[in-house]
Amino acid sequence: MNILVWHVHGSWTTSFVQGRHRYLIPTLPERGPWGGGRPAAWEWPADAVEVSPDRLADEPVDLVVLQRPEELDLAAAWLRRTPGRDVAALYLEHNTPKGPAVMTRHPVADRPELPLVHVTHFNDLVWDAGDARTTVIEHGVVDPGRRYTGELASAAVVVNEPLRRGRVTGTDLLPGLSETAPLDVFGMGTDGLGDALGRPATIRGIGDLPQDRMHDEMARRRVYLHPIRWTSLGLALVEAMHLGMPVVALATTEAVEAVPPGTGYCGTDPARLADALRELVAEPELARRRGAAARAHALQRYGLDRFLADWDVVLDRTVERHREHARARGPATRGRT
Repeated sequence: MNILVWHVHGSWTTSFVQGRHRYLIPTLPERGPWGGGRPAAWEWPADAVEVSPDRLADEPVDLVVLQRPEELDLAAAWLRRTPGRDVAALYLEHNTPKGPAVMTRHPVADRPELPLVHVTHFNDLVWDAGDARTTVIEHGVVDPGRRYTGELASAAVVVNEPLRRGRVTGTDLLPGLSETAPLDVFGMGTDGLGDALGRPATIRGIGDLPQDRMHDEMARRRVYLHPIRWTSLGLALVEAMHLGMPVVALATTEAVEAVPPGTGYCGTDPARLADALRELVAEPELARRRGAAARAHALQRYGLDRFLADWDVVLDRTVERHREHARARGPATRGRT
């Protein structure tokens, strides 16, 4: 199958392109959000092919995976076909609503020709999808392998732009939690974070490292801290568990499903998060046992084989339904733009 998909969320796309299909990745000379192409720092299979927009109309695209509302118009212009009508398409939702929780209507709620796929059950629960057909395909990640050493008595945190995003990412919780254990924060926009939060000695911004190096550095920390209030499910949390790290997480959105008992701690009381953080940092052997349990759970629930198999079912079903609808419309309307 030839699948058009934008490189939007790096870790998710890295897993998606591991499948058995050919993946067409829009690429512009300036790169940017609408033509990012293949990532320079990550290794993707050869079947993930960069394609310029002016070539897409001649490509035999079987299905379009849309991830942002603007891609509907882009795909129609570049393919000269309307997604959902002239070519099979689905909409993949990575995020929780930015508007009022549970009251925000999804952009494709009134587009019955576009099946809606969520990456978590929480997303499916809170978005108002109207009459759209919805499916949940939980995350899967390429296993980075067990790398945990826990040699550093500190916590790893992964968050992009923590100062701009503020309460959404739980940035306001970091100063208090850093009184329990030093926090090493990875991600974009983390340089100078400790100074900005008034905790230069206990909060250290590491910056945006290449993924493989970041995994190595995360695994040197004793525990992984997930302080994010409002997100679908940060893939860095799942990756940390794959690394063999114990986790301490806010029990918000999907985290309560990702962090079962025995793998660390998941709760809504910051004081209890601080207690769990203190205990795991102080007891390396306990942290190692909890980290082993976290890895076992992550491999079972968020393994790559399950993820790709689930996606194959949805991709095949979407293409088949599109063909059935095209046959029902008849040759007079098929392919009209």
